[in-house]
Amino acid sequence: MPGISASPGQLASAAALPVSRPADGIPITLTINGTRRQLAVQPWTTLLDLLREELNLTGTKKGCDHGQCGACTVLLDGQRINSCLALAVTKDGAEVTTIEGLAKADGSLHPLQEAFVEHDAFQCGYCTPGQICSAVGLLREGHAHNADEIRELMSGNICRCGAYPNIVAAIEQVRQDGGAA
Repeated sequence: MPGISASPGQLASAAALPVSRPADGIPITLTINGTRRQLAVQPWTTLLDLLREELNLTGTKKGCDHGQCGACTVLLDGQRINSCLALAVTKDGAEVTTIEGLAKADGSLHPLQEAFVEHDAFQCGYCTPGQICSAVGLLREGHAHNADEIRELMSGNICRCGAYPNIVAAIEQVRQDGGAA
């Protein structure tokens, strides 16, 4: 096409990126947990289904599939979103962080993961990845200054086991310790 060009180095780097299957679909590029990925996705594929079914990142859960429970919460460019409501093709160029991407490269847990363990902030564990990703985004937003605000701002994440007091205590501990980057 006229006006569009790439250097041989750019073409070589693009060719080296991992590509998902099937090869048919709309090409997009996402940085997922720090790894840049070229993907071919169908226009109706949600970010949740892409993560779970195509990329085998199954920590993000499918709960209601209607954006009402928060089990599918991931970070998109640092902001928390319900991945079941986001079409993957609309997120081309974005950075996605799932629960698998929160731990450090050396394997040590993110401060919120540690706090959830310390405060026993889970029972069955199904909602935990979404709760933790939502809490990371919440602390980055900087709007929660106390337990009541944490409760309100986490209200989109449902825990059917009722671990809410422990979830709030874990988030409050990390908030008091300086937040979670």
